[in-house]
Amino acid sequence: MNATEQAPQARLLTPAELALCVRLFREMRQWSQEQLAEISGLNVRTLQRVEQGQAASLDTRRALARAFEFEDVDALNKPFTIPTAEELKAQKEKFDREYVTLTALPLTTGKQLAKLAEIHMMDLSETGFELSREADETFAELVDYFRDYRDCADAYSESTKFEVYDELQSRIDALKTLGVSLRYAERKMQVKWGVETDAKPMPVSVLYVVAFPLGKEPDQFATPKSAGIRL
Repeated sequence: MNATEQAPQARLLTPAELALCVRLFREMRQWSQEQLAEISGLNVRTLQRVEQGQAASLDTRRALARAFEFEDVDALNKPFTIPTAEELKAQKEKFDREYVTLTALPLTTGKQLAKLAEIHMMDLSETGFELSREADETFAELVDYFRDYRDCADAYSESTKFEVYDELQSRIDALKTLGVSLRYAERKMQVKWGVETDAKPMPVSVLYVVAFPLGKEPDQFATPKSAGIRL
């Protein structure tokens, strides 16, 4: 058998193959069945039937394609090239080499954010979805404020810190009103300073602050192992 004959052929997914693909796409995003059901607009029982290998309607497949952000909403209704077990393993290994999965914890109070800023000398703060202009500006103001506070936190007395807590809280509350929820994660990294190749790496603790849609917050999120960190 030649290489051409060994190559996987595109064909329609069977219900069992669709179940495997949906489970794979969901788990790669660290989503629970409940989260995928909410994002897709399907009920949990429908999603469970799909992942059990039962037949899925055209509309159900389209809803799943939209949830996974496929450019073609009919991608799951068209001939599909099924990756081999070796290809899936290689993709998983590549993902594990390039990304780290972090636990996403609720960030709900200004005091909580201020305390986190005090103990982390670096951060990576970003949005996990496209924000409205107002929400985007509010998130940027929040990030600027806690970074400014982090740089001079030692200059604050314990009593004057309450002003900082209130300022941060007002922005967190404003984001919630705009449908934005915050999650944070912490990560230990080794960072080299300067341009010398023989510089000794130093351990640092990095804070991640990420904005997600209110009510659709993940328990975990993946981020590149090598990323631009803000001092």
